[in-house]
Amino acid sequence: MSLNRTAKGIVLVPSLLLGGAFLAAGVWSDGPAASNKGLALTLGGVLMAAGLLAQLLPESVPENPDQD
Repeated sequence: MSLNRTAKGIVLVPSLLLGGAFLAAGVWSDGPAASNKGLALTLGGVLMAAGLLAQLLPESVPENPDQD
């Protein structure tokens, strides 16, 4: 069960960091990079949403539960 929680953390942290970086780039873009503002905001939002939705996935039930 902890393996699934570890996998969720591995998905969460990079997606939140990259999503935040794309959102920041989209908000503070100037000059020629401003034409990609919509793309940066979209990618940031999708990455942030994917990381947060990965935390909502249900954990699977163990196949052989210990019966005491």
